[in-house]
Amino acid sequence: MSETDNVKALVFDVFGTVVDWRSSLIADCTAFGKARGITADWTALVDAWRQAYMPSMDVVRHHPERGFVKLDTLHRQSLDVLVAKFGINGLSDDDLHHLTLGWHRLHPWADSVSGLTRLKTKYVIGPLSNGNVALLTNMAKFAGLPWDLIMSAELFEHYKPDPQAYLGAAALLNLKPAEVMMVAAHNSDLDAAQKFGLKTAFVPRITEYGPHQNRDFKAEGAWDVVAADFNDLARRMGC
Repeated sequence: MSETDNVKALVFDVFGTVVDWRSSLIADCTAFGKARGITADWTALVDAWRQAYMPSMDVVRHHPERGFVKLDTLHRQSLDVLVAKFGINGLSDDDLHHLTLGWHRLHPWADSVSGLTRLKTKYVIGPLSNGNVALLTNMAKFAGLPWDLIMSAELFEHYKPDPQAYLGAAALLNLKPAEVMMVAAHNSDLDAAQKFGLKTAFVPRITEYGPHQNRDFKAEGAWDVVAADFNDLARRMGC
């Protein structure tokens, strides 16, 4: 009997694993700038925006007494700082809101939709993401992601890698942690999930950060499954 035979649900990291956030946001911001006649280094802004992602969530994680802050709000707070840093002037509140919602308009990797569709024939599938519910729902509509449900850090009021996120997902599904498999392109995410009893699958996305990629080129742990892409994962999981 395989270690994964009891798996009933697959939950997915989203940013970088399911969708190509970097290319999507660069294109989205560039199109906005062209339409508005605003010249800026949008690529550098996007890279800096992503660099602010983990630190902004860590503040929330380390100060629970301040209350949970959803990712849309954190993204907007970071953007407000970055447009000033990059000297991008003349943006209205509506402009900043539009740019923030670029995170809702991310495109999937080429194998994501087909692989997820195959996996859905056998397993319950859904995101387990630090993105908030509205973000993940809008993204699914935009990108055609065939989730069975949306699971977000917002539901647990804890960002990954807090245990409440991983164990909360299993509890919502009425499953034991070992009946849930975490799928991610990030070894650190899988390491946390494994510590809390979930099964793990690594799918590399070696161009996620473009020329700035410096980690996650390959599996770096004893993960239950290592697949080339989502279609390969579906094959390995019997779909």
